[in-house]
Formats: sequence, C-alpha cells, structure tokens
Amino acid sequence: MCVISSGSDRWAWMREQLAEREQVGRLRQLTQTTWLPDGWVNRDGKRVLNLASNYYLGLYPWISETMWRSLNEEAVELGEPGLRIGSGASRLITGHDPHHEALEREMSDFKQTEACLIFSSGYMANAGIIPALVGRHDVVFSDRLNHASIVDGIVLSRAAHVRYPHRDLNRLEDQLKKWTVGASGAGRASRKLIVTDAVFSMDGTRASLEELVMLKERYGAILMVDEAHSGGVYGAEGEGLCHALGIHGHVDIIMGTFGKAFGAVGAYVAAEDIVIRYLVNHARTFIYNTGLPPFVAALVRSRLREVRAAGQARSELMHKAALFRTRLQAGGLDTGEGDSHIVPVMLGSDQRAVAVSAALTEAGVAGLAIRPPTVPEGTARIRFAPSPLHQDEELLRAADRVVDAANQWQEA
Repeated sequence: MCVISSGSDRWAWMREQLAEREQVGRLRQLTQTTWLPDGWVNRDGKRVLNLASNYYLGLYPWISETMWRSLNEEAVELGEPGLRIGSGASRLITGHDPHHEALEREMSDFKQTEACLIFSSGYMANAGIIPALVGRHDVVFSDRLNHASIVDGIVLSRAAHVRYPHRDLNRLEDQLKKWTVGASGAGRASRKLIVTDAVFSMDGTRASLEELVMLKERYGAILMVDEAHSGGVYGAEGEGLCHALGIHGHVDIIMGTFGKAFGAVGAYVAAEDIVIRYLVNHARTFIYNTGLPPFVAALVRSRLREVRAAGQARSELMHKAALFRTRLQAGGLDTGEGDSHIVPVMLGSDQRAVAVSAALTEAGVAGLAIRPPTVPEGTARIRFAPSPLHQDEELLRAADRVVDAANQWQEA
C-alpha cells in the first residue's frame, strides 16, 4: 500500500498554476445562474440583463406541463410507454430511440441533404467527424479563429494541421497549392479537408463561404462548415448561412448544434447518405457515446418547428444587434469587424476585461470576459449577444453602461 506523507502537498503544482492564472486575470470560476423571463438572469443573487448567452432567438426556454404531456403522448404513439430520460446505451447498441430517427429525418429535410446524424453535443460532433474523415497522411486547412472543438478534432485525427490567418483566402490558396498532388512542392496529402466556422463565435465575423466553395472545387478538397452560431439565425427558415448564400448544395459536410439558437443541447451533421453511413462506422464519439437523451431529441423536434417559423424573431435579432453595436461604436468602443448578431467589445488586456465585466455586473448587465486561450493574446474582450427578448431601451441603457465601464477601466 502506498502511503503519502501528510506533510507533502501533492497538488502544489496545481495551486501554483491556479495562482498564476489568478494573478494575470485568467482564473475561471463557476457562477450559479438562474434564468428569468424576458431576457434577464440572476447571477449570485443579482438580477442582470442576459447579454452573455447563445440563446439567439429568445425562444421559450422552459418546458411547460402542456408541452411535456404532448411530448409524452407522442412517445406513446411511437411505440414506447412514455418519454425516456436516458438512451440507456450507445445508439448502436440499444440506444437508438424512435425520436432519434424522427429527428434525423426531419433535420435532413430541413437541411435539404440526403441524410443526417445526431450527436450528443457540438464538441463531440467535431471531435468525431474530423478524425473520421482524415488521418495521418492527410491535411486539414483550418481558419485560425475556428472553435476549440474543431482544433481538438484535428489534433485527434493526426492529420497535418495548416492554420491560415482569419479569412485570408490568399494564404489558404497558397497552402492548398503546396499540398496538392501534381503542384510544384511536396504534394503529400491523400485527402485535403477545409473546415471553418460559418460565424465565428468570439468575433461575430462570417466566413467567406462562397470563395471557400470555389477553392475546394479547384483543389479537390472536402469542405466542412460548422453552423453552430449561424444555424437558426440565417436562411428563410433558419437553415443556416450556407442556405442563406445558396451554396449548401456545394458544401460537403454541414455540422451544427442545438445548444445555441435552438435553446436545447445536442448537434447534427448533414451530408450525403454515404457520408453519414461512413460516420456511423468511423466516428468514435458517436460509436462509443451514450445516445442523446430521447426526451431531448423530442424537445428538439418540437423546437425545430418553432425555429422554422421564427422569421420575425430573426429580423428582430439583427435589428437589436445593429442597434446595440451602433450605440457602442458611438461611445468610441471597438466592436471588431463583424456585422452579425454577435457583438464583441475589444478591451485588450485580461485585467481590463475582467474589471469591465465585474463593473457591468454591478451595473445590472451580464457581459463576461473572454480571455486567452479562447481568443488570441492581447485581444481579451467582452462578447455580447442581444436577443429578440430584449427591449430597445434596455439595450441602449446597457450599451451606455458598457461605454462607461470601459472608459473607467482604461489600459494602464
């Protein structure tokens, strides 16, 4: 039996690293949050305007007794005694519920693709899809500001990882040429995958998807687009940015989540049937993961109908974001290059971002500091996301408080 001396501190290295994070303003902590009606939350006992979530369309976030009864009755109609809380196993064992199959069929129709596959989260989707598509003899071209789940999926794949500067398609094409068989240079890759966020979650910028389609066709690459922050928001029925641009038929793989505009949890990948069947056999985060809870699949099916009918909410969302952004800019703040529903305020240092965030909480606004490694060094910010639930007057007051707090905490 191994006995550890009571005088030793076996976790000293953890304490040191946490102390270092706290000293530079990067210590992360959980804060209990209770959601309230009309776009507000309660954080540690303080009522604040919720401008920090991904709840873009402001759809009703709670399950009413009527909704639960309806979903339960639907489960009975599908052949089960009631609505199951858990899948009970991987979907390849006994966890494939009728609601899973129905949701995948409905999402395939929504995304106008041959087939669709549901994952338990967006992180699990990206961490499973990318390693299934490419391996150690392949290459992935990834925008430098892509989400961490994309980066981790590339690492797991063991493929060569080529990061191009944010939306710099000239640099991307230079790299594609180098990795294309027959071109002057190495020509080493068996398969080439281009992967990008559609809307970048910390910047509010949009990928140049039409140009990416041209490049992938020119160099024989696979194109994967992550619609996590654009699904539900863009398109006539919220299908996503690829549909809004009319290029969805030219994108090989479209992935998205239910944890943002849908206000639920889970993720999907939409593609040709052969791709989906391949992922069922090769995506480890699907094969070895307990299936999405059937009651969540049922809720997402209900929410999908609401998203498709939320045209007015989509219009209001863009109006609210533009109103908020314009007021911040009028106050002299840097809101970056984006024009989407995501509005960052660039603050520079971690310490300033943390101080401004704390001041905003005291002023009744939930705006949380985003720091490295989530964003590049020296670009700490507060990332805001208005929703249709917010009143114009609330947003204007909140913007004024952001300006005041940012001016109060200038860079040293």
